[in-house]
Amino acid sequence: MTDDVTITVDGDEYVLRRDGDDLQVGRRIADDVAWLDTVALGLLPGPAREALERGDTGDESLLIAVRGIAQAEEDRGA
Repeated sequence: MTDDVTITVDGDEYVLRRDGDDLQVGRRIADDVAWLDTVALGLLPGPAREALERGDTGDESLLIAVRGIAQAEEDRGA
């Protein structure tokens, strides 16, 4: 994965950006991106990392991982 990737989860658009060994996750709001969190790629399940590398934004394991990251951010109250 070299560029930003847009993924739709539960009707919301998220932007994924690789930053070295980390993954930045943001929510697209109109033309802007509100960056939610940065997580170590090693924390993602293997199938989600593989889907990310393939650019497979429809892969269920990647959708679940992004959903979890978004939910964690929401639970923190951000």
